[in-house]
Amino acid sequence: MYFCASFTAFYMNLYIRYFQNETLVHSVEEALDFLSSITDIDVDEFLEQDLRQFVNSDSHYPKRYKVGTRSYFIVIKADVDTLEEFKEHGAQKQEILQKQQERKERQDVYAEVNPGWYDASLTFKRVISIPQTSKFQYRDATFRARVRAESIQDCYNRILDHLRSRHDIDPRSQFPSIKGRNFVCEFLGESPE
Repeated sequence: MYFCASFTAFYMNLYIRYFQNETLVHSVEEALDFLSSITDIDVDEFLEQDLRQFVNSDSHYPKRYKVGTRSYFIVIKADVDTLEEFKEHGAQKQEILQKQQERKERQDVYAEVNPGWYDASLTFKRVISIPQTSKFQYRDATFRARVRAESIQDCYNRILDHLRSRHDIDPRSQFPSIKGRNFVCEFLGESPE
């Protein structure tokens, strides 16, 4: 009995970008060589191990590495062979994945446990009745409070629970998302002062 098997090797290339420096490489070694050629980037043992773990992981989200105070380089797994192919076909897909990753990172920040006092401000659309016409209108209202909470998400939830339980606030009032600019929260520490 004879068996004939054919295996197609699936490989993942890496797109790397740091400001105007960009490339598509076919191995971690090529990636490290490229990164070593950039003077701002310090290629150390930690970076090498972390890059290898990223390449061997199941994650298909882009990976950002901090270089300076406000600068990063990005590594994206790509199933294309050339930089031109990546720019033509992969950029849109990778942009969607990057936005999903950023959204997840923001959610992680909101849920990060950091017990203490928070100074929070929430601007919402409050329903105001107009007695002369028996109608109502929405007006911006700002609620500010110092809240003892476990996280930013917990602080937000406590404020919403409080506002929704008040008898002087119409249930038709509209509250902003935690992600919007109408919710601002600052951690004060263990003391509310």
